[in-house]
Amino acid sequence: MELKILEERPNPLLKRTEYRFEVTHGTQATPKRDDVRAELAKLVKAPKERVVIERMHARYGTAVSIGEAHAYQTKEAALATARAHVLIRNGLKEKPQKGTPPAAEPTPTPAPAPAAAAPKEG
Repeated sequence: MELKILEERPNPLLKRTEYRFEVTHGTQATPKRDDVRAELAKLVKAPKERVVIERMHARYGTAVSIGEAHAYQTKEAALATARAHVLIRNGLKEKPQKGTPPAAEPTPTPAPAPAAAAPKEG
């Protein structure tokens, strides 16, 4: 597997650097997202837990995959900024179990209705 960075853009507002990359994988199958993350982390000299692959698509009929990734300044920035399903795909967040209710927020109790005023005679 050979990884080549095609484009690099710093994004200081979101505390990350955005990359477009190309993976050439010869006669092998499309590489796993985790393997590409590890290789990209080596190239950009960042820990693997701060590298998030947004998307990666193999071109039909070729041994080339094109993708986009973000290298965050901190792991907390990655968890706060990246979408939940992308974090799950990258193994940085656990997938919620079916049948388990999400964290319940306290439901507000309705305020008592004001007492109706007596009709005036007049």
